Amino acid sequence: MQIIPLPAFRDNYIWLLRQDRLAVVVDPGDAAPVRRYLAEQGLSLAAILVTHHHPDHTGGIAELLADAPVPVFGPARENIPGCTQAVQEGDVLQISGIDTEFRVLDVPGHTAGHVAYYGGKLLFCGDTLFAAGCGRIFEGTPAQLHASLEKLAALPADTQVYCTHEYTLSNLAFAAAVEPGNADLAERSARCQALRAADRPTVPFALGAERLSNPFLRVTEAPVIARAEVEAGGPLNSPVEVFAALREWKNRF
Repeated sequence: MQIIPLPAFRDNYIWLLRQDRLAVVVDPGDAAPVRRYLAEQGLSLAAILVTHHHPDHTGGIAELLADAPVPVFGPARENIPGCTQAVQEGDVLQISGIDTEFRVLDVPGHTAGHVAYYGGKLLFCGDTLFAAGCGRIFEGTPAQLHASLEKLAALPADTQVYCTHEYTLSNLAFAAAVEPGNADLAERSARCQALRAADRPTVPFALGAERLSNPFLRVTEAPVIARAEVEAGGPLNSPVEVFAALREWKNRF
């Protein structure tokens, strides 16, 4: 199975999974790049996977369904246009013609009902986990998003993470402010800067390496705690408090 990034809007990625002549798309906020790729490659759309309800992830669904009435899988706790199968934690998706099964993970925080799809060492996590960062908290709580990130971080180290925005360089700049002495972070920054200079995506990325350079996955590390306490102006007594302080700092960074 091949996985193709289809750029959309300013910094979105619509992920297209292709096997033989079939395709599955994840979070199609815009139908145009999907329709163009399907036509150029002679592919048939088999299904649509949706992680959450924001328009830049759902805006293209209606137009794609007008071309082909395929199954649309979306979070059970959110209103997804065109959704034919509401999914939640523990559900397993088997799409006809696609070998890989996907397990659904509930990962609220960015939105109230956000889900992720995991299978074949592939993780499609929407706006929950980003390269060197995480999503903003719009409908959930810091405790929810922290727990969701912990759930994702517990997946195997060789998991390839497919998030839906190219936010990596700005996230790395923030991570460097949190941990200026992190050598893994410095190496990653240089590598990602070279990728973007060549107009190449920084996504996907390996989950194991992510744990070494993403401050939101490192809230129990002494340097991260110390820097978060400086920003918070006082002691922080739990990983959730450290996470909340980091997320608030990132909001205004």
